[in-house]
Amino acid sequence: MPQFRTILSPAPAPFRISHTDRLLLLGSCFTEHIGARLAAGKFGALTNPFGIAYNPASMLQCLERVLAADRYFGEAELFQNAGLWRSWAHHGQFAKADKTAALVGINTAYHEAAKWLPGCNRLLLTFGTADVFLLRDTDQIAANNHKMPAAHFTTRRLSVAEIVDSATAVLEKIRAKKPDLQVIVTVSPVRHLREGAIANQRSKATLVLACDDICRQLPYAHYFPAYELLLDDLRDYRFYAADMIHPSEVAVDYIWQHFCDTYFSGETKTLLQAISKLQTAAQHRPLHPDAPEHQRFVEAQLAALEHLQQDWPSLNFEPERQQFSTLTTH
Repeated sequence: MPQFRTILSPAPAPFRISHTDRLLLLGSCFTEHIGARLAAGKFGALTNPFGIAYNPASMLQCLERVLAADRYFGEAELFQNAGLWRSWAHHGQFAKADKTAALVGINTAYHEAAKWLPGCNRLLLTFGTADVFLLRDTDQIAANNHKMPAAHFTTRRLSVAEIVDSATAVLEKIRAKKPDLQVIVTVSPVRHLREGAIANQRSKATLVLACDDICRQLPYAHYFPAYELLLDDLRDYRFYAADMIHPSEVAVDYIWQHFCDTYFSGETKTLLQAISKLQTAAQHRPLHPDAPEHQRFVEAQLAALEHLQQDWPSLNFEPERQQFSTLTTH
């Protein structure tokens, strides 16, 4: 029977990701999807300490600053717009009406990332666009334009060489301090259509070529085909959300499964299945919570939880334990 699509079969990576690893994820909103699934699976992962970033230059500047560990942000790096204090290095999620509160939030996240990076041995970079906004007054690349008027910026496309040179420089610094570091680079399947479909494809092509060069130069850097899985494997608007820009939940699940098959061992997958089963059970809301049958169900789930906790004492099952405890009458 003929196949009517191109299936990209996952190939096991030369390294694994397990619950004993520490991960740092930087990049576009697609990074948030993967980060959320890792967090739900109880992996040690920190996602986007500066908030969502789309262009490689801003992500790599974030890495450089976090690696320094002592470059906290000051008031001079904030600006006010629409009643909120913001930073050109950060996503709008850090914006606050009070300047001090904005600075505290930014520097708290920075401190957390600076503490996290030295122990990090798995790094995932998801590049969204090669097109950047530069402040006219300073030529600073903005991680987010914060919906400011276009007159504040000039725009241009990063070159392949710019991306590769910046990436290899900072990654080599991190690797020198963390010899077991493994890096995953990928291109976000989210479409950037501000300048149209042709510009988006040229931008994505720049990112794909940059990722290829990074992986050629750094033996510990590896490409994950998130972009190709949506564009070439699924290849249908059914797998986009209603905005026709972001992948649908089904598409994200498909790419996540490909990620699991690429980087997780059988043992890790089994553990994830057990965690997922436990979390699904914890969300169950019975019609008759006091019924003996349901109480036996809760007790069985608590026993399964304790068994998992004994096998994996470093994992935090307290949220599930509390949920089940509220459902028992004993």
